[in-house]
Amino acid sequence: MDILQCYHNSRLLVDWSDKRIWFAVASIVFNPTFWNIVARKEYRTKFITRMFKGNGLYGCYALAATIFTLGLIRDAVFKYAVDTQPKAQCMDHWFLQALAYFLFAVGNVFVLSSMWVLGVTGTYLGDYFGILMDERVTSFPFNVNDNPMYNGTVMIFLGTALWSLSPAGVYLSCIVHFVYRIALKFEGPFTTDIYIKRDQDRAAAKKTTSTPAKKQTKKDL
Repeated sequence: MDILQCYHNSRLLVDWSDKRIWFAVASIVFNPTFWNIVARKEYRTKFITRMFKGNGLYGCYALAATIFTLGLIRDAVFKYAVDTQPKAQCMDHWFLQALAYFLFAVGNVFVLSSMWVLGVTGTYLGDYFGILMDERVTSFPFNVNDNPMYNGTVMIFLGTALWSLSPAGVYLSCIVHFVYRIALKFEGPFTTDIYIKRDQDRAAAKKTTSTPAKKQTKKDL
């Protein structure tokens, strides 16, 4: 059976009445919604920083731990939903299984290398705590993918779905991709504005310090 025929035969093999798949959808949607709302509130009010007595670094670490934990919960809910949904045996095709391993491996490389290059604060919204990077990261994986963290995560989900022979997992992976695209519409411009403001403040401070003081004259005195 070819891959196209497999798609036509398996695309309806999803039990949408199963509450577990909807828990997975809710978790997928909740996570980026949560961290965007919380991070913006932190940027405007510093409420997390105040909880840690003015230490923004500790506040960022706390948010990082929260986001990481939510990610583990989302992954577990996703895997549980995939394992309990109907299987499409036609997806046990050498090409689809090879694709699954490829997506899973490359996705993990993207995610892990992104975290390594950015560090904890760069990965987990340190910008919103005033912890800014000196310059834009252009090394791997950012030199081959603009959003390796998000795209790598989608690849991992899709690879897991294909490996598990799960049409439901493929649909959930598409939802992950769609939700991340929406998140980027909000995160990208807002983060850019943070760095623009930083650069403007630096330029203003430099201009102030480089302007020579006006020489006093007898008239001024």
